[in-house]
Amino acid sequence: MTTDSARPSFPDPTAGGGTTDGDGNGSPPARSPAPPPPGVVLTLSGPGEAAALTRTLADRVGLSEVASSADLGGGPRGHAEPEVMVLEALGVAVIHGDPDQLGSLSVAARTGELGVMAAEPELVLHALGATTLPTSPPLDAYLRGFHDGVSALVAAVAAPTGALDGADQASGEVDDDELTWGLRAVGAHDPAAGAGVTVAVLDTGVATAHPDLCGRARATASFVPGESVEDANGHGTHCVGTVAGPASPTSGPRYGVAPEVELLVGKVLSDGGSGNEGWILAGIDWALRNGAHVVSLSLGADVATPRVTYEVVGQRALERGSLLVAAAGNNARRSHGRPGFVGTPANASTVLAVAAVDPRLAVADFSARSGHACGARVDVAAPGVAVRSAWPHPPGYLATNGTSMATPHVAGLAACWAQHGGHHGSELWRRLTCTASPLDVSAADVGAGLAVAPQAG
Repeated sequence: MTTDSARPSFPDPTAGGGTTDGDGNGSPPARSPAPPPPGVVLTLSGPGEAAALTRTLADRVGLSEVASSADLGGGPRGHAEPEVMVLEALGVAVIHGDPDQLGSLSVAARTGELGVMAAEPELVLHALGATTLPTSPPLDAYLRGFHDGVSALVAAVAAPTGALDGADQASGEVDDDELTWGLRAVGAHDPAAGAGVTVAVLDTGVATAHPDLCGRARATASFVPGESVEDANGHGTHCVGTVAGPASPTSGPRYGVAPEVELLVGKVLSDGGSGNEGWILAGIDWALRNGAHVVSLSLGADVATPRVTYEVVGQRALERGSLLVAAAGNNARRSHGRPGFVGTPANASTVLAVAAVDPRLAVADFSARSGHACGARVDVAAPGVAVRSAWPHPPGYLATNGTSMATPHVAGLAACWAQHGGHHGSELWRRLTCTASPLDVSAADVGAGLAVAPQAG
């Protein structure tokens, strides 16, 4: 862990483009570079031969530009991505080409040729926030940000005083001078929690000049072509803060679950809050190669059917002693009779899916319910309403909502359990679910219950 004895001031919020987060707070973002057309994600039979198999397939369909994550180290160099990116730690390749080339690869996958387990169309994933509504056709990144910003303003005007500034003042938990309501609810009282454990937060990056987070990450990388790890959105900074905010913040109560974790920050979503699946997978690969015990993914797509890619990636992470923790999704509108469903990647049976509860420990209106597909279930719940954490611009903190906010609570708690008992991989998953505090709610909504920290004694 690094510390900063002279904390810097906040950057001028007018110096760059507008900001937004996936949870509907802020103003429309500056336009990000348009992502390349979706390609194909190949899941190979094993990570050991990924490079050789991918090069053979690429040669067969006429693709010559092949790069390996092991060679690149961090994110893409410059503003373009290679035609073929081999993710060595995952045994996955992401390929962009013309329709004929991609079609040939799909045929090879269906015939089981050369150890290809699956060829799936590359998705676009988004930061998961309470006001991100499913649309058809989908909003592009700029319009989605504008929509979320307007929704936040409407909600703020309609909400009672203080509703977005701490918690529900009428009932349930509230922030106090020492801890946010979420930290108290999950029992995260230890200011030295997470020491010796590495957590990767893969999101929209981080505000590197934030007084609470400056110099905090051991390593950072951007997988978004043309964008640095700097967070011009807000969503990533908020999630980083919930995992690893300091024991003594510049202002207000402590909001970081595990202040002493060793932190990795990967930018896999653009400043507009969305990203190609290849960016997310490259970030996971980087996190595993850099020793992450826990990977926090507050992102997803409203795709109900689990994908082979994440089933395999999640399993390979577990075998390496790492746990992927992902937001269940915010496609529910329970007050309107719509319980929603767990989306990708959280609906993989090998990825821990996190639902959101409010300060009364009731299921959040937007929080998705377990689906019928194998693995498409909620595993645990965590605080996801009126969650206060770091924000890139003055006053430097924001309370917001989403399964995005619940997920880093669980990632931080996973670090606490890893530190407490040396638990990793599948053992860490079992510890989180077996010790969860039961809630008076259906398991379809909250899984095993409220995730909690280990207690002394």
